[in-house]
Amino acid sequence: MAVMAASLVASAQFSDPAKDIPAYNSQAPHAPLPPVLSGKQLTGVYFSHPYQVTAYKMAAQVPGVLFQQPCYCRCDRGMGHNSLHSCFEGLHGAECSTCMKEAAYTYRETKRGRSAAQIRAGIERGEFESIDLEHIAL
Repeated sequence: MAVMAASLVASAQFSDPAKDIPAYNSQAPHAPLPPVLSGKQLTGVYFSHPYQVTAYKMAAQVPGVLFQQPCYCRCDRGMGHNSLHSCFEGLHGAECSTCMKEAAYTYRETKRGRSAAQIRAGIERGEFESIDLEHIAL
């Protein structure tokens, strides 16, 4: 147990939290992406709040940009996701406020003309955290 604790302390000394960015793709996709859930898939217990449906509709409008964004819920570690887009290929995005806020932020900033790299920088700074899910709209 003491060895494990010492190992954790030692590794923490050499890690840089500012560089601990979740998985993302640095370029637009070169092949078609799996679809974002849509239509009748956006019903049932996972979609009990209107903002859950809206987040998926937003995600569906900017799939290539989502593909280039990290997801700070850290689903790349436990679920093997390779970008924010992965969260909306299934139900995970509907269960996670971080994913929905990042998707709404990505949608909004794309509509404002920001590039995927600029949006990623904003996500890394935590700008998505100010998104109020109850008031997102297409």
